[in-house]
Amino acid sequence: MPITGIDLVPASLLIDTHAPLDVLQAMADYRIRTVTQVLENIAYRAEAGCDTVVLADFSKLLVIPLRDGCDLMDVIGRRLRAQVKA
Repeated sequence: MPITGIDLVPASLLIDTHAPLDVLQAMADYRIRTVTQVLENIAYRAEAGCDTVVLADFSKLLVIPLRDGCDLMDVIGRRLRAQVKA
């Protein structure tokens, strides 16, 4: 499955929807926790002297692994729902 946000054909970044659930979960966890750690570091800094352009660019950078993590969680959800129906 192509990662969300990449509209090129053929897509070069893909999620293996048949990978084991624990592998998919581990990769989603890694991506989401990494973004969380960076955001916590920014939020709890004593000085946040960054201009709007830097923050906007930084936000765009963090969206990539966060969206990847959400895509992985979506695949996990679909797989779990399919197991329940079977």
